[in-house]
Amino acid sequence: MIRIVFFQVLCLLTSAAWAQSLPNVSLKDIEGNAIQTADLVHEEGPTVLCFWATWCSPCKRELNNYAELYDDWVDETGVKVVAVSIDDMRSINRVAPYVNSVGWEYDILLDPNRDFARALNVNNVPHTFVVDTEGNVVWSHNNYADGDEYELYEELLKLSE
Repeated sequence: MIRIVFFQVLCLLTSAAWAQSLPNVSLKDIEGNAIQTADLVHEEGPTVLCFWATWCSPCKRELNNYAELYDDWVDETGVKVVAVSIDDMRSINRVAPYVNSVGWEYDILLDPNRDFARALNVNNVPHTFVVDTEGNVVWSHNNYADGDEYELYEELLKLSE
């Protein structure tokens, strides 16, 4: 009996530790405007943060696949997607031309020093987070395989209920 209670308390503490608040870091968008990450919390629905880079093929595939579904997701869940590039100073000049060539409708932010990525413990890309309307990080997924967008969609539906 004691083991069961201990296990339940441990699970509760682990889940409470995961629900971290979105850290506040100053970034820039591709037009050079300063953005505070705390301002990314979207009151109309969840926010999806996708950490990516121009040199990362799975990242681009993930965001291109999201783009095909994005309008439907917005209508059904109120979601807002924000793509956060971790391209460093050597490759950051490739971000805007790539984004413009594919026509993503997401907000694009630049994190060349990886301050935001580090604050969220992003070690590699692609890495996707879902933030609820209260600013809590409630879901995380590392890497991308075709079809992962449906797992994300299920999480968005849960939050929009």
